[in-house]
Amino acid sequence: MDLATLTQTITFFALAGAVIVAALGVVLLNNVVYSAFLLGGVFLSISGLYILLNADFVSAAQILIYVGAVNVLILFAIMLVNKREAYTPVPGRWLRQGGAAVVSLGVFALLTKMILQTPWQVSSLPPTTDSITTIGQHFFSDFLLPFELASILLLMALIGAVVLARRELVLEPEPTLGEEVVPPLELPERPREPVALSEK
Repeated sequence: MDLATLTQTITFFALAGAVIVAALGVVLLNNVVYSAFLLGGVFLSISGLYILLNADFVSAAQILIYVGAVNVLILFAIMLVNKREAYTPVPGRWLRQGGAAVVSLGVFALLTKMILQTPWQVSSLPPTTDSITTIGQHFFSDFLLPFELASILLLMALIGAVVLARRELVLEPEPTLGEEVVPPLELPERPREPVALSEK
C-alpha cells in the first residue's frame, strides 16, 4: 500500500469516526445547544467524505447550505426560543428510549447489510469532466422535472413558514361608559438632558 492510499484510508476512517461520534452526541446529549454544535460537526465531517470522493461541488454545497445556513438557523432559533425552565419527568420515558434504540439498531443493521451486499466498483480512471459540469448536465436533462418540483416544494415551505410566523392582529374591544381605560404597558422613557451649545 502506497503512501497516498494509506493517507486516504486513515482520513476516511477518521472522518467516519467523527461522523458517528458527533451523531451519537446529537442524539444522546440533553443540552440542545451542544447537540446543534455537534450537528455542525456531522455536516463538516460529511463534507470531508465528499472531498475524498472527488465531489468538490457537493462538499462546498454541504458546508455553505447545511453548516452555513441550516445549522446557524437552528442555533439562532434555539438561543432565541430556549427558556430556562425545569423539565418535568415524562412517565414511561424508558419505554420510548428503548423503542427508539431498537428502531435505530434495526435501521443500522439494514444499512450494514446493504453496504456489505452491494458490489462496489471503484474506477481507477481520472474523471473526464468536473463535477459541476456533470451535475449541471444531469439537472437540466435527466432530472429537470424533480429539480423543478424540489424548487416548488421549497417555495411552499417558505410560504408556510411566513404564514405561521406572521402576527395575528388582535382588536381590543372599545371601553364602555364608566370603565377605566388602562393605558398600554410601555417602558418609561429616559429623560433627556438639555445639551448646552458651546459659545464660540
